[in-house]
Amino acid sequence: MATDTIRISEIFGPTIQGEGALIGEPTVFVRTGGCDYRCSWCDTLHAVESDYRHDWTPMTAEAIFAEVERLSGGKPLTLSLSGGNPAIQPLGDLIALGKAKAYRFALETQGSVAAPWFSGLDVLTLSPKGPSSGMDTDWSKFDECLEIAGHSPDIALKIVVFDEADYAYAQDAAARYPKLPLYLQPGNHTPPPADDDDAEIDIDGILARMRWLVDKVAEDQWYDAKILPQLHVLLWGNLRGV
Repeated sequence: MATDTIRISEIFGPTIQGEGALIGEPTVFVRTGGCDYRCSWCDTLHAVESDYRHDWTPMTAEAIFAEVERLSGGKPLTLSLSGGNPAIQPLGDLIALGKAKAYRFALETQGSVAAPWFSGLDVLTLSPKGPSSGMDTDWSKFDECLEIAGHSPDIALKIVVFDEADYAYAQDAAARYPKLPLYLQPGNHTPPPADDDDAEIDIDGILARMRWLVDKVAEDQWYDAKILPQLHVLLWGNLRGV
């Protein structure tokens, strides 16, 4: 694949941002293909596993932005860069194209790869993965992401919590970075859909974890933490393209 193309899993919207600091905000999503993590509870395997590589399309920044403009009707809004891990893709030119036309750019990544174009973002959400993911966090790489982003984007910390171990991990991460706004999100155990019509979720389990998380935060008087659901999951389950 040419170095000036970006692996795209899907482009969709406008819809709402379903989680984190921009929850509820009208958004077009650009989901890239490929990831350096293999989280046990990943809900976007179609943008991660090499088995889906044949579904990914190599696109130039110009072609991607043309599709974003078509979907948004040419009206500037927030463009969310997602994945997989979008940090492994060459997204600098896409950001430059969008910024020239007043689009805002948000990105979520686990903080394992520091990309030079982070400083061009408006919002950077760093979401390190706790013990339930089966992955280990390299905090030195995480620090590199913060350093390369600089002071340009608004930076937030978002952590998915399934259990006590994840909760303790979130407390440790928050202590490492006390100046970052913190969002906690109850995890979704449900595997991703096999097709677009299969969107079933374990709604009872998700809501039970959220109630447990609220109780934990209140009991610990952890008042800097904000607890948010995955709003898109509550509305549409694991349906793709929303």
